[in-house]
Amino acid sequence: MTAPRRLDNRAARALFLARHGLAEPPSGPGRGADLAGVIDRLGFVQLDSIATVARAQHMILHARRTAYRAPALATLHDRDRGLFEHWTHDASILPMRFFPYWRLKFARYADPDNTRWRHWHDTHEGKLDEVLERIARDGPCSSSDVGADEARGSGGWWEWHPSKAALEYLWRCGRLTVVRRQHFRKVYDLTENVVPPEYLNAFVPDDEVIDWACGAALDRLGFATPGELAAFWELVTPAEARHWCDGAARRGEIVPAEIACADGRVRRVWMRPDALDEVPPEAPRRMRVLSPFDPALRDRKRAERLFGFHYRIEIFVPEAQRRYGYYVFPLLEGDRLVGRIDMKAERDADRLAVRALWPERGARFGAGRIARLEAALERTARLAGVARIAFAEGWLRDPR
Repeated sequence: MTAPRRLDNRAARALFLARHGLAEPPSGPGRGADLAGVIDRLGFVQLDSIATVARAQHMILHARRTAYRAPALATLHDRDRGLFEHWTHDASILPMRFFPYWRLKFARYADPDNTRWRHWHDTHEGKLDEVLERIARDGPCSSSDVGADEARGSGGWWEWHPSKAALEYLWRCGRLTVVRRQHFRKVYDLTENVVPPEYLNAFVPDDEVIDWACGAALDRLGFATPGELAAFWELVTPAEARHWCDGAARRGEIVPAEIACADGRVRRVWMRPDALDEVPPEAPRRMRVLSPFDPALRDRKRAERLFGFHYRIEIFVPEAQRRYGYYVFPLLEGDRLVGRIDMKAERDADRLAVRALWPERGARFGAGRIARLEAALERTARLAGVARIAFAEGWLRDPR
């Protein structure tokens, strides 16, 4: 048997970044069809409410299109219906053409044997018809519009008042669709009122969904293990992904390969045959500020294997024990992650306040790199809607 082909670490990084839209200049209008193409290429864009600088979805798109501004995403989703919101590993925006494949996820959420939901069904099941009837009668609503006389919990989503839990359940099961967000709060409508008929009425058999999900994930990652394919959309199970890999390998659609990790270890993966000979473009030397939820970094272990970049958000770590600020932004320069920066958009003061920057070991911040950093921060400040950048005293720290 022929030994699997091996990609050295630099080639693996280059292919991975190219598939994530980070190996080319971030030019383009960043709206309309161009923006839809960026999202389709990524597969999904994670949503997050934290706006230390800008919300995650906006930073993800801005890293690939510096002309992008937040209203363009709302236009594509709210008005043009080119996108829909649902769950991957977290709440995400997805191309509307993927909607028929999500029926498998809807069905699995709605399955009475799904133990993830049983512990709180008793609190909301009596509200399902009431919520649906209310929306059919009065139009789209948010959680603040229902359950006015119901007790509110102060803990996790399983402690929501029953009508809010019903809205979330119906959304996850595909009966409702998020029509827009108001101050990041979901506004729901009946799915048939939102999703275009060509997608609403399309039916895809489960086996075709699994084939699409695994193949589409591999095409967006460049290389992956079965577990990574299953985790990409969280649409199929690890067992289904392993079964798909076995069948795709027999058909010659994928081949085994090895990639060299940053620490010299080797990892076995699957690839498309033509990806082995792909020559990705050399990433431009410019610096980009990435969201902590960028799809290239979402799998923290993979980021460490590929880039030698150990990254965690230290929200729940006591301040005295933090290595960095609790929410720091990775800095990508070319094909290397060169540091992490702690900063905040202080809109009252009209400034982007840089508190600290920790270089990665071996990444010296001389005059040239600082100039590239300042250019990246100027672009980020424009996205955040502030006019200037302010560096705290002693902002450039020693590597850790």
